[in-house]
Order: sequence, then C-alpha cells, then structure tokens
Amino acid sequence: MAFYTIAQVERVLGVKAHVIRYWEKEIPLIQPDKDDGGRKLYSGRDIQILLRLKHLLYERRFTLEGAKEELYRELSGDAQDLGGMISALKSQLLDLYFLLKKGK
Repeated sequence: MAFYTIAQVERVLGVKAHVIRYWEKEIPLIQPDKDDGGRKLYSGRDIQILLRLKHLLYERRFTLEGAKEELYRELSGDAQDLGGMISALKSQLLDLYFLLKKGK
C-alpha cells in the first residue's frame, strides 16, 4: 500500500496543509500513520475520504458537522461492497497519478 506526504496530499486536494490538519482533527476517519521521523503519511483511503470531504464542503456546501455525518452514513451504508470496489479503484488511480508525476 502506498503512502503519501502532506505535500503530495496538498497538491491532489488543492488545499493548504493547515486545512488538511484541521479536517484530520475533526474527522476521526482520517488516520495518517507516522514514519520514523514523525512525519505523517496518508494512505489512499485517507486521501479518498479527504477528497469526498472537500467535495461535500466546497461543492455541496455542507457544514463540517453535516459533511462528517454524511461521510459516516456513506461508510456504513448498504452500498459497502460497491463502495469498496470504488475505493480500490480510486486508490489504484492515485498510485498511478503519483507514479506519473514522479516520471516527469
């Protein structure tokens, strides 16, 4: 499984690191690991949650609390199998995106 730094996540989301850190505090679903140096490393799942959160906040105009409830509802819904397949595909697409970025 690939992990991404906060700088890489910033570029993917198009938001500043302090916003990502704030969302991370408010949404317990986002749980980055830490490397030996104490730097946070975000998984593909974390990035997917952040992308969905950004969509809910910026495009659908949810409040942070409303977006949090929606995320929990979506993750516990009946469409979990389909959601899992979509999540796996998104994770693979993120891996490909970063591989392509590295090659340039």
